[in-house]
Amino acid sequence: MLISIHSFWREFLRPLVQRPKRLQVAALCYRGSGPDMEVLLVTSRDTGRWIIPKGWPITGLQTSEAALQEAWEEAGVRNSEAAPEPIGTYSYDKLLSAGFPVPVETLVFPVDVKELSKKFPEAHERERQWVSPEAAAELVNEGELKSILRQMTNLLPQNVQHG
Repeated sequence: MLISIHSFWREFLRPLVQRPKRLQVAALCYRGSGPDMEVLLVTSRDTGRWIIPKGWPITGLQTSEAALQEAWEEAGVRNSEAAPEPIGTYSYDKLLSAGFPVPVETLVFPVDVKELSKKFPEAHERERQWVSPEAAAELVNEGELKSILRQMTNLLPQNVQHG
């Protein structure tokens, strides 16, 4: 009986009530290369956990440009470029202000950081820190993002990696 209820939920009810994933864009900000590479993490505004800058797509901007805008607003990244294509994606449930979770698929764009400003829109709301990709993988919560961080030197386009 329990198996049939679980099966009914999995195969029939869950697909009916499950919302489609919403899209976000993220900036995987880094500097250096090889063993000297570091990743820039910021704290989330709500829980203070370590994340990479991310947000909703912005009308009129390419997804990579929107990721770069998030890097500016959340981390102070200036005079840098995001790669035009994502190096991966990760999923998570975003808790909206109404109190319910929304499934989100996040495109991850690498950003080779050239300049970091002390003054930026969310400077008073977030902390930021440079860490190795391996340390970053230990600090973030999302499993798929951990995997991207651990593999990032292999995922970066060659022209972006040393540009």
